[in-house]
Amino acid sequence: MRRRQFMARLASLGVAAAIAHNFERAQANTFKIKTNVDPTELSIAALQELFAKGFGSEAIVAGYLARIAQEDALFKSVIAINPNAIDTARSLDLERRAGRSRGALHGVPILLKDNIESIDPMPTTAGSLALARSQATRDADLVARLRAAGAVILGKTNLSEWANFRSTRSMSGWSAVGGQTGNAYDPKRNPSGSSSGSATAAARSFCAVAIGTETDGSILSPAALNGIVGFKPTQTRVSGRGVIPLSPRQDVAGPMGRNVADVASVAAMLFDQPFEVAPILAARDDVLRGRRIGWWPGSPNLRPDVLAQCNAVRDLLIASGAELVELTLPAGLQQFGAAEFLALLYEFKHAIDAYLGDLAPARREARSLAELIEFNRREAAREMPFFGQEIFEQSVVCGPLTEPRYLEAVQSLQQSVDVEGLAALFTQAKLDLIVAPGSGPAELIDPIWGNRRDTGGSSLGSAAAVAGYPSLTLPIGLVRNMPVGLTLVARRNDDAQLLYLAAGIEKAVNGRVPPEKNSSAR
Repeated sequence: MRRRQFMARLASLGVAAAIAHNFERAQANTFKIKTNVDPTELSIAALQELFAKGFGSEAIVAGYLARIAQEDALFKSVIAINPNAIDTARSLDLERRAGRSRGALHGVPILLKDNIESIDPMPTTAGSLALARSQATRDADLVARLRAAGAVILGKTNLSEWANFRSTRSMSGWSAVGGQTGNAYDPKRNPSGSSSGSATAAARSFCAVAIGTETDGSILSPAALNGIVGFKPTQTRVSGRGVIPLSPRQDVAGPMGRNVADVASVAAMLFDQPFEVAPILAARDDVLRGRRIGWWPGSPNLRPDVLAQCNAVRDLLIASGAELVELTLPAGLQQFGAAEFLALLYEFKHAIDAYLGDLAPARREARSLAELIEFNRREAAREMPFFGQEIFEQSVVCGPLTEPRYLEAVQSLQQSVDVEGLAALFTQAKLDLIVAPGSGPAELIDPIWGNRRDTGGSSLGSAAAVAGYPSLTLPIGLVRNMPVGLTLVARRNDDAQLLYLAAGIEKAVNGRVPPEKNSSAR
């Protein structure tokens, strides 16, 4: 994307002038730097090799910014560029030359979903014009960890506005601030959400790794539909302070990247209690030998060609020495959607009222969900040109979290999805992992009916989100030139083992096909 085009797009959105100024500064700094670094498909390990050969992080960051400028007009995945990115990279280069390394992420460029606060001069908007002036006064805890590990915060990514919890007919990847994100393989197709921009940006090599957030499907589904690895940690492993909430009971941030090693390297820095990454980086396909893997049945709506792709992966797992166990799902794992939605309505009202109420008046146009609804009505032409806010309207009438029907819903979810559901499956069948057909291929973006019900292969990811178990999606190839994913879930707090086994499956399947090799994205 040319600078003039990018500026015109920002101006058309009516976003705060500071964002445009920030991008102008960043671009001016970028193109003063001569770089012959093409960051396409470079892993974190490959970036570290470049650093060892004398390339600076400053040049690497310039390469990513140039790639965003050249391509992102088509995809609209990046909502804001950090004007401090080049200066940060330059400082990290000085540290490296002085013999100091902060580790594997030293100088590595990372994008953040725009519901994650950072002290860089970029607003944290959740895609809403109501927060277009919301400049954070401190880093989210996870951003502070990334920064301490040497990561360069490159910018913010677009998302489904308010994490896709505003309308039952929302368009995944659309926000009033950022417009419509396109799928990395075909911008006319659904990127899924709500971490849409993070998925597309990672798939298109606009960053080394992007950070997304998930309440239910918001990391796994867009990662699957964009042909990358998306990892949702155990719900309690990553601090949520500084992340705009939907449901503190289910919300969690996680990395999205082009391979398991990169995702694991970043995840280890996000966790409150870090884990050892070396075994994951060294994993081979023989790590599956003797492992008991539960095969979760796919959705009846699964396309025959997607089912064939998933069955081919199933055969590879068996050939790699895994013992496949066909699962019969308890009733509670098939019928929990209504209870989950009810609980989320209550939790969103409580959490967003608290978040907006804590913001300084200069940072927001609404101090509660009720005021946010009124703001959207006043700004309907910009905020609601395609879909409404009926979920907001259902949520705002909910009472406190002490109401019996809320408590009953949460108790029902814990019993049916966790205790009698996932926990029972893992224990009774003595499983190391549960695997299921994931999402894909992406449908066309539909401004009339919306894309909120993204193409899915099973309810396994939702069950893991509700119960707080770690989950991950792997690319397993293309169907009709669009990516298809495989969903993996491990026991609660077995995050390192999930990543280890995922790395083994990745080696066996080798299913990522970069979008540059797919003509529909050109």
